[in-house]
Amino acid sequence: MLEEIGIVKQQALQLYSADEVETALDAMAVAISAQLHDSNPLVLCVINGGIIATGKLLPRLDFPLTLDSIHATRYRNATSGSDIHWLFKPTTPIAGRAVLVVDDILDEGHTLHAIVEYCQEQGATAVYTAALFDKQLDIDKPVKPDFVGLTVANHYLFGYGMDYKGYLRNAPGVYACKEVL
Repeated sequence: MLEEIGIVKQQALQLYSADEVETALDAMAVAISAQLHDSNPLVLCVINGGIIATGKLLPRLDFPLTLDSIHATRYRNATSGSDIHWLFKPTTPIAGRAVLVVDDILDEGHTLHAIVEYCQEQGATAVYTAALFDKQLDIDKPVKPDFVGLTVANHYLFGYGMDYKGYLRNAPGVYACKEVL
C-alpha cells in the first residue's frame, strides 16, 4: 500500500497550492463571520475529511460558537462512494441552534444532504454548509453549500482533508490523481 501511495503522490497534478487554499479559507471566514457572527452557532465538523478545513477555519472566526463533530461517510477509505454509513452523531443538542456543517469537499452531495436533513430533524433553527472545495459535476446536487472555498474539476483529489484510500489527507495543497489505481 505504501508503494502505491508513493506512486500516486509522485504522479499527481497540483491544482492548488497551500497558499491558494489558505487565501480561500480567509475568504470563507469573512463570509461565514458576516452571516453567523450573532447567531452563536454550533459548528459541526464532518469527520474525517472536514478536520483540516474546520481546524483552519475556527481560529479565523472571531465570534462565540461551539464545536462538535459528526461522522457520516459513503467512501470508507475507498475511491468510490456507496450507501451512507453513520459512525457517530453529535453529542451537543442541536434543537434551537443555528448549525454550520463544515466538510472538505462537496462531491455528489449525498452525505452533506443527509447531514443537513439530520440537523433539521433534530430541531436546528437554521443549517448552513461550508465546503472547502466544490467539485464541478454535470449533475444536480441535492444540496448547495452556503460557503465555498474553491471549485475543482471532476478528478479524484487528495490533500487538505481529502484522501486517497485513507492516505494523503495531510498533503500541503490539493492534488488530482493521475489515475485511480
